[in-house]
Amino acid sequence: MPRPWQYRYVPNRVVFPTLKARQALALLQREPLGYRIVRTNGSHRKLESDRPGAAPIGFSFHDKATVPSGVIRKWLMDYAGLSEDEAKELL
Repeated sequence: MPRPWQYRYVPNRVVFPTLKARQALALLQREPLGYRIVRTNGSHRKLESDRPGAAPIGFSFHDKATVPSGVIRKWLMDYAGLSEDEAKELL
């Protein structure tokens, strides 16, 4: 029986990669997402985009830290408003 914290494969779902924080920030800042840093406090950054329907993102990772795949998925699909296919093409 798998433990609740173990990764489970979900069929027909895009598997997102883990990225270093520097790579993830670059991904969010390039087109078509166009997020920009509006506030910085240490390693905490607030990102906003002019795209309609794009929510602000709180980015709190050091540059060399690894960002989990679930966070990448949440940023691209929930906050940026991309579909799974659009997010897959962007990666």
